[in-house]
Amino acid sequence: MKKKAFEQRIEQLKEQLSKASYAYYVLDEPIMEDEIYDHLYRELQDLEQNHPELIRPDSPTQRVGEYPAKGFQSVKHFVPLYSLENAFNLEELRQWESRWQKLVKPPEKNIYVCELKIDGSAIALTYIDGILTRGVTRGDGISGEDITQNIKTIQSIPLKLNWINPPHRVEVRGEAFLPLDEFAKLNQEREQKFANPRNAAAGSLRQLDPRIVRQRRLSFFAYTLHITESPQSQWECLDLLEEIGFLVNPHRALVSSLEQVELYYQAWETERKNLSYLTDGVVVKLNNLDLQEKLGFTRKAPRWAIALKYPAQEMPTVVKAIAVNVGRTGIVTPVALMEPVQLAGSIVQRAILHNQDRIKELDIRVGDTVIIRKAGEIIPEVVRVIHELRPANSISYQMPDCCPECAAPLSANETVIRCLNNSCPAILKGNLIHWASRDALNIFGLGEKIVEALIKAKLVQSIADLYQLQLNQIAALDRMGEKSAKKLINALEASKMQPWHRVLYGLGIRHVGSGNAKIISQQFASPELLSQATIEQLKAIPGIGNEVAQAITHWFSIAAHLELLERLKSLGFSLKAQKIEIEQTVTPFAAKSFVITGTLPNLSREQAKSFIEKYGGKVTETISSKTNYLLVGEKAGSKLEKARNLGVTILSEAELMEMAGSELVVESKETAL
Repeated sequence: MKKKAFEQRIEQLKEQLSKASYAYYVLDEPIMEDEIYDHLYRELQDLEQNHPELIRPDSPTQRVGEYPAKGFQSVKHFVPLYSLENAFNLEELRQWESRWQKLVKPPEKNIYVCELKIDGSAIALTYIDGILTRGVTRGDGISGEDITQNIKTIQSIPLKLNWINPPHRVEVRGEAFLPLDEFAKLNQEREQKFANPRNAAAGSLRQLDPRIVRQRRLSFFAYTLHITESPQSQWECLDLLEEIGFLVNPHRALVSSLEQVELYYQAWETERKNLSYLTDGVVVKLNNLDLQEKLGFTRKAPRWAIALKYPAQEMPTVVKAIAVNVGRTGIVTPVALMEPVQLAGSIVQRAILHNQDRIKELDIRVGDTVIIRKAGEIIPEVVRVIHELRPANSISYQMPDCCPECAAPLSANETVIRCLNNSCPAILKGNLIHWASRDALNIFGLGEKIVEALIKAKLVQSIADLYQLQLNQIAALDRMGEKSAKKLINALEASKMQPWHRVLYGLGIRHVGSGNAKIISQQFASPELLSQATIEQLKAIPGIGNEVAQAITHWFSIAAHLELLERLKSLGFSLKAQKIEIEQTVTPFAAKSFVITGTLPNLSREQAKSFIEKYGGKVTETISSKTNYLLVGEKAGSKLEKARNLGVTILSEAELMEMAGSELVVESKETAL
């Protein structure tokens, strides 16, 4: 093949892969199977390795740098990236409108664009002749840090604009954020938890190794466009951003009065809880760009836009006790047990205190009155202690010296305190729950309550013991019975067919997440091969660092772990990597698109999503003509009416189960599927 033919093939591959990424990450409508994408990607990779002079910055292979950065350089923004003025109630919003209307005459219609305020990190992107050349953090608004290598890992940011004749320089502003399911997955894999998705996104963007950033699967919504000949309105800018390849938040509205802004704000105060990402308010912008230019900026913010924030719920309560939890890796975490209080839609009576340093920082004691809130509206946290209300003779809290579950001495390493007894009941419970989780062995019906009952009855002392349970033993447990016991036995038997990468993740090796496990299993296709791997060999795998490599080699150095793998093999596990590791189950849900609204009678929203995905379906956030089914519970929102107008099939939870040919077994809404 001559050089020109190589060039043509490379361009073809780049175009195909870019279209596939756009369809998958932006439109949420895949046009290509993962195996085909991987095959084409490898072909492009091979061609570029053999002809490095043909590598271009818009190639999909250039999304991740090969080496960690040594630091981030401070650079000046081409266009200042100002923060927005905040309004915390509707009266402040009206005052803002009054201020700008004193300076310019308002238009008669289409005055405002309302957009959801995404809780993430503001990013400025620069494209030269249509190619992404720079990505910069907000910083102080005048200058920020150049994190281009990390920006390139975000799949919803195009490396090349879908624009035949783009302006020489295009500036795009938007918000990088971590979807809630990715946040949950990331925290599951970390010992030191992120407090909320916003902190996780910001921390990820400042990682020196872009390979780590890629693993965290951030996303990006574009909301501002700066070009020499701009459209006439913000609404047109958003449409153009979509046309040239960006993910733009679909929940925007063009309105002609402040009353309509208020209705939008009030509607999303409830509906935002059903989104797959966090939003903490509504951004209101004047739609007319000429008016924006006339109004200009104050020293800190644009006059033509404002962020109307939702109230951050904080509530006082009293600390009744400080206890400690022991996790599956043995980490001992202090927890404040409090008088129950209603907070952000749920009853809260526990808040994680993280470690001894956080306890000292708060100076929190039993009997204290504290202010709590939900960090990112998810995790209850103690904000501060009201020391003036502290009872007399209170005593500072000290972490225990021995494990509260097994009485073994605790090991302290900097801020981390850990139980090292692998027979500790708390560690066993955590390991079994992790083994049964969706991304691991996905054992339907083996939830926390059943695991606790099995341990209490002394029926299991390791993962392998699950597969030697007898029907009568399970049926005798509280809340089970013969029918549920049969289902659990069947689910355990079915889990033996799971591929090696799921087993590897399920083993609970520190720092090995579901993504890492899949990558590692491709290089070391069995436990025998992985047990012989050196730290250097593991570190040679893209995305695997020293911490992960050391954790794996340490895990395989323990005789009890090798015995567990031998037992699993003798119980019927193949423990070999599959060439294609995508579950291909033909079900009534295959290639079907679902949207969920309202409160279901038995399943939580996450459980319903997991169930649909387990049987081959896809769950999206928004109703469109391409949606096949709307799953409806009580207090359904506006999605129900929209589904009716579009002719989308509406299902109840019972009808969903009937379609799947499955009977529902739910212990509680907290039980993992």
